[in-house]
Amino acid sequence: MPLPFALDHVNLWLLEDGEGWTAVDTGLGWEPVRALWRGLLPAHPLQRVLVTHCHPDHMGLASWLQREAGATTWMSPREFATAEAWHGESPGNAPQDLYAFFRLHGLEDRRRAALERRGNTYRQGVPELPSQVRGIREGEEILVGEHAWKVVMGQGHSPEHASLFCEALGILIAGDMLLPRITTNISAHSVAPREDALGLYLESLGRLEALPGDPLVLPSHGLPFRGLRIRVAQLRAHHARRCDLLQAACAQAPRDAASLLPVLFEREIEDPFQTLFAMGECIAHLVHLERRGLLGRVEAGGPVRFVA
Repeated sequence: MPLPFALDHVNLWLLEDGEGWTAVDTGLGWEPVRALWRGLLPAHPLQRVLVTHCHPDHMGLASWLQREAGATTWMSPREFATAEAWHGESPGNAPQDLYAFFRLHGLEDRRRAALERRGNTYRQGVPELPSQVRGIREGEEILVGEHAWKVVMGQGHSPEHASLFCEALGILIAGDMLLPRITTNISAHSVAPREDALGLYLESLGRLEALPGDPLVLPSHGLPFRGLRIRVAQLRAHHARRCDLLQAACAQAPRDAASLLPVLFEREIEDPFQTLFAMGECIAHLVHLERRGLLGRVEAGGPVRFVA
């Protein structure tokens, strides 16, 4: 399904489910995606939607499909609670809370104002929330047609991301937890500013790595691939390199997250959409290093800075 960003698509999956179908994820709450669904639904009557996590490209049309197709929504209760918090702008979860958090970490007013002009982008991508959901949990086996799909929860990219593993078919629907060419965004958030999102993500990779066999991995962006353990090793090495770069920079002088963006990203970060993810990612790596005792925090006299 198309996305109106540089990352121009999200992969959804349709699973045969008796006389109907189960969809994994929904696409963005965007009219071109609704139009594509309208073309699919007559031949693929949906019984339910399994939502991997609460980000707009994955659950944006859950409510619409509930109404349009009569499909029930299944997702993690923590993910649904996060969707409610972002959609309703509860304390700590409103866009202005996130932008104040970025200001605390050195983002200058010009770039913060560009973010603020975008408004609540979550509500733009998820226009409405489902009225009811059926919760899913770690280790649960969901029967789809004749096959059981085991829920494997992961953290770091989102609060409780559900990947789905079918041992009989040798398939892992990985969602955003494992991508073949790009790396999953791991961001710090204003509502939990010192949570070690990167540590949680690396720990979650271990649960995927422990799955039996060499499953075909179906990612949310990019092409299906094999070599799960090779990809996990690449991702661990990638984040270790980024941590090394940040630690070396902070050994020269105390640095705030905004000033460290050129250290982590080879290209210039100016686009507001890219700034959002880049700041979250940089802070997440700095907090991870702090939690490991490799960086200290300086909070006096301006933005939060980190020092080796």
